[in-house]
Amino acid sequence: MTGKPLEGKVALVTGAGRGIGRVIAERLARDGAKIVAHYASSRAGAEDTVRHIADLGGKAIAYGADIAKRDQVIALFRQIDSDPGRLDIVVNNSGVAAGGPLAELKDEDVETIFGVNMLGPLYIASEAAKRMADNGRIINFSSSAAKYPGSGSGIYGAAKRAVEYFTESWARELGSRGITVNTIIPGATSPGMIDAAPQLRERFAGASPFKRIGTAEEIAAAVAFLASPEASWVTGGHILANGAANT
Repeated sequence: MTGKPLEGKVALVTGAGRGIGRVIAERLARDGAKIVAHYASSRAGAEDTVRHIADLGGKAIAYGADIAKRDQVIALFRQIDSDPGRLDIVVNNSGVAAGGPLAELKDEDVETIFGVNMLGPLYIASEAAKRMADNGRIINFSSSAAKYPGSGSGIYGAAKRAVEYFTESWARELGSRGITVNTIIPGATSPGMIDAAPQLRERFAGASPFKRIGTAEEIAAAVAFLASPEASWVTGGHILANGAANT
């Protein structure tokens, strides 16, 4: 992996044990980055990601943490301080989906959704901002559910909309250091959350003029651009990567 755009860089990818996160980690590794593959519960998946990257000739290490808990995020970054010791790129990919009718609101859903989808990126970015090299990259993840609100998705969409605000604020705060902050807004993507709801696949595919859902590789390509030197003038923005779907 020589002569790659991210050669010599270190990238933290949250939720790298499966789905879109795994594909992002592997793509950034192919572009030359050393990967910190974070996982919450899918340790075996993250270790498999690390092995696959090694098979490709890259370097990666897996660390676990519940990013909704600040003490665990701090512990995660202490591990990163030890190995690899420097951080250039953060991809806040981790996310969970839950919801339902407003009248049936569950405290555990509120805690989980806001914890992982909103507080997690906040805690990760806060620790990263203390350590990140100048000209670094923070890439957050929202969802097209935040752009196209649907019945029963209020807490999920609100958490993701908050992340978009974080992006705009952090871009201004960190810009003096050359650090860019942007958001990827994916729609239905496989592998991804849509795989847990196959009954919705046809509806989401029909909402795009391409008449299909997105692939994780397509999302990873957008992340790779934002992580690259070519994106040095792109910050505070939101890239809608949903095939022009209207849902």
